[in-house]
Amino acid sequence: MTDATAAPADRPKGPGGKSALLLMAALIVGLVLGILVAGMGDGIKEPLVQAAGLIGGLWLDALRMTVIPLIVALLIVGVVGGADAARAGGLAARAVAWFIGFYIFSALFGAIMTPALLSVFPLPQAAAQALQAGLAGVDQAATAAAVPTVADFFKTIIPPNPIAAAANDHILPLVFFTGVFAFALARVEPARRAGVLGFFEGVSDAMLRVIGWVLWLAPVGVLALAFAVGAGAGGSALGAVVHYVLIISALGVVLTLVGFGIAILVAGFAPAAFFKAITGPSVVALSTRSSLASLPAMLQGAADLRVRQRDADVVLPLAVALFRATGPAMNIGVALYVAHWLGVEISTTGYVAGIAVAAMASIGAVSLPGQISFVTSIAPISIALGVPIEPLALLLALETIPDTFRTLGNVVLDVAVTGVVSERGAVAEELLD
Repeated sequence: MTDATAAPADRPKGPGGKSALLLMAALIVGLVLGILVAGMGDGIKEPLVQAAGLIGGLWLDALRMTVIPLIVALLIVGVVGGADAARAGGLAARAVAWFIGFYIFSALFGAIMTPALLSVFPLPQAAAQALQAGLAGVDQAATAAAVPTVADFFKTIIPPNPIAAAANDHILPLVFFTGVFAFALARVEPARRAGVLGFFEGVSDAMLRVIGWVLWLAPVGVLALAFAVGAGAGGSALGAVVHYVLIISALGVVLTLVGFGIAILVAGFAPAAFFKAITGPSVVALSTRSSLASLPAMLQGAADLRVRQRDADVVLPLAVALFRATGPAMNIGVALYVAHWLGVEISTTGYVAGIAVAAMASIGAVSLPGQISFVTSIAPISIALGVPIEPLALLLALETIPDTFRTLGNVVLDVAVTGVVSERGAVAEELLD
């Protein structure tokens, strides 16, 4: 989903459709060139790989430097905004409660379904080993060390020094503190909290500018990193790319079906009526990858389902602004896929930390362009799981296809949840027969 109503008008939009195609082209060209170089002698291959690794590493470090300040600022702004919306009335409060509950479900779903899909449809062992060779420069141990042991897990949730937690990439304690601070700030009188909230809004806007600039250089960084991977992994890298897209997209498809189930079983819509009403919003979602662009069609679909107009006029814009239903599942799915790539074992505490961060990080990501939120949402999850984040720079180039299914699932679930929390008129009873 590429945007939302919560985004200020002057926020950078990130790379658009043409840039997304350019990123994919850079990935393919880099892999192909790397595969060609892989067959050459070390005297030619090694200097080229070292140069590509240097360029790609510098770009990746520029991307990584934005993650901590951005996730803190976005989470604070998102939590305060959600709390204010929940206090606006009973209907909004019910909607926000559903949003939060589904975020938790979505994160759990992704943590369970991704390993299940990978066990049924595993990445071929030869491809996995080749990719591990191609990503041999990744310092897995340094990232994994951030995951606490079982004995220390609950002790580390509450950070005695939040600044140290941020400096050491201890994401779960940092997210916990940020969430507590944000909920406390939401209880402060609006006039007194305005300065603090304005500061974090300014931080998020400034960091979004920085990450926008970094993403404009993404084709260069992706080309360099893809070259290094192709040179190390050979032709197996291309097959792994297709496998990744299919696995992550499958999560979005299944969550879309969950949305249909909620609409029919919980909201009580007749299957044929809901399918007909959601067709228009789905077409817009698939063609634009934007929930905001789908909003007019969603409002019309809700009207066709006889949802009370004043309820739909409140809940659907709120859903577009606050609810990225597929985010937690697909984000933790990406991180777990990278772990599968690299053969990283995830501990029980790592799973718990990853699920918690996946649910919380999505709150601050709803207002961001898809490629920006890909970085700001998945990097903290990867760190919490103990998974290196370097491969995310390559997967960024493939986000266009999974993002289509993200948006489709989000749109279906927006309308489904609107039906659950809203009232319908007497005419609607005919739809339930």
